[in-house]
Amino acid sequence: MPRYKLTIEYDGAPYLGWQMQASSYGKSVQGELVRAIGEFCGEAVTVGGAGRTDAGVHATGQVAHVDLTRDWPNRVVRDATNRYLKDEAIAVLAAEKMPDAFDARFSAVRRHYLYRIIDRRPPLTLERERAWWSPKALDVERMQEAAQILIGRHDFTTFRSTECQAKSPIRNLDRFDVVRTGDGIECRLDARSFLHNQVRSMVGSLKLVGEGLWTADDLAAALAARDRKACGMVGPAHALYLTQVDYPAEWVPLPDTPE
Repeated sequence: MPRYKLTIEYDGAPYLGWQMQASSYGKSVQGELVRAIGEFCGEAVTVGGAGRTDAGVHATGQVAHVDLTRDWPNRVVRDATNRYLKDEAIAVLAAEKMPDAFDARFSAVRRHYLYRIIDRRPPLTLERERAWWSPKALDVERMQEAAQILIGRHDFTTFRSTECQAKSPIRNLDRFDVVRTGDGIECRLDARSFLHNQVRSMVGSLKLVGEGLWTADDLAAALAARDRKACGMVGPAHALYLTQVDYPAEWVPLPDTPE
């Protein structure tokens, strides 16, 4: 059965997150992909994703894999799936045939996230569901300096949801950069994997530093506390984007099937 790697973009607002839910609860991104691919190829399929984004979280570079019984050209898999997603806020950007052992989740070596904040006095309109609005100007330099405290291997208990199902709170954070772009602030974070709510919790606490309510030492103390109660706040889901998933160079796409 040919295995295809799918690169996917979606607006998370209409969905209950990536993971499939019971039909009575509402739509999921994974569920709509399963439906769309099944309709185009006429078979029941399973779609595995690289990251289980929460309700409201967006993606510009989510990755998934799916096994099909027929050897379709990459373009057909992409375009036919998108045809059945035309009423959804989901698009398959690329489909590539991969070796059978490729797994979107377990083959990944790094995940990249972007968290957007817009600090201006007027409320947001066009960006209302795309960024976290702060009517108070934030000190980006202080935020960038404090963010470096979180780089490296730590126990991130303070910054994970109480409902997180990960066996260990230990994670290695490779990057946490905070930069200003016009009236917006971009927080870019890279790691092999993240805990449930980790990015939103870290950014929420870091925002307190930008507001002058916390110091870098306060952030360090919160990390050292290893206690969820020490977390400052949790940023809203609608400002978070999964932008890219990295894989080892050994995972090279197979030759495309001729049309």
